[in-house]
Amino acid sequence: MTLPQQAGAADDALLTQASVTVAWVILLNKPFYPLYVWWFVGEGTLTSCLTMLGAPLFALVIWLSRRNGLQARIALPIAGAVDTIAETYLFGAASGTELFLIACMMIIALSFRQSEALIKRGLAIALFVAFVLFHGRTGGPLYPWTEDQIATLRNINIFAVAGLTAFLALRYPNRA
Repeated sequence: MTLPQQAGAADDALLTQASVTVAWVILLNKPFYPLYVWWFVGEGTLTSCLTMLGAPLFALVIWLSRRNGLQARIALPIAGAVDTIAETYLFGAASGTELFLIACMMIIALSFRQSEALIKRGLAIALFVAFVLFHGRTGGPLYPWTEDQIATLRNINIFAVAGLTAFLALRYPNRA
């Protein structure tokens, strides 16, 4: 028979493990993004290398998980949101990078137990406020891509958001 406190700790561990896996997937995919840009767009590869600046945020999530699982679970959607907003400034709103905020919101929805509803609600509200504050205010891309190239970037990002969101749905534990 499992005590409620033990069940809560086990649930925390599963949620933290899922968050760490997501952080690793994002971290390990970061170096490939400039390659996608090079292969599919053909220009702006050096500019796309700036996406690597977000890598330490996801490494921080992994580091935090060894100290405090809840802090790591809180840090993951924050890291994702900061990275998303930075990349939207880098690539411009038309590139579709802003759509990664949807995956960040799903991370918030999946990462917390019922008893952590206040944290979940606070993060969801903060993420939505960040969206409202930054949406439409990021300007054009740093690199002067053509409309066709931006359309290609948007397709890459739409596919990446769909893939990440599907991964989230598959990776996080089912809960009653």
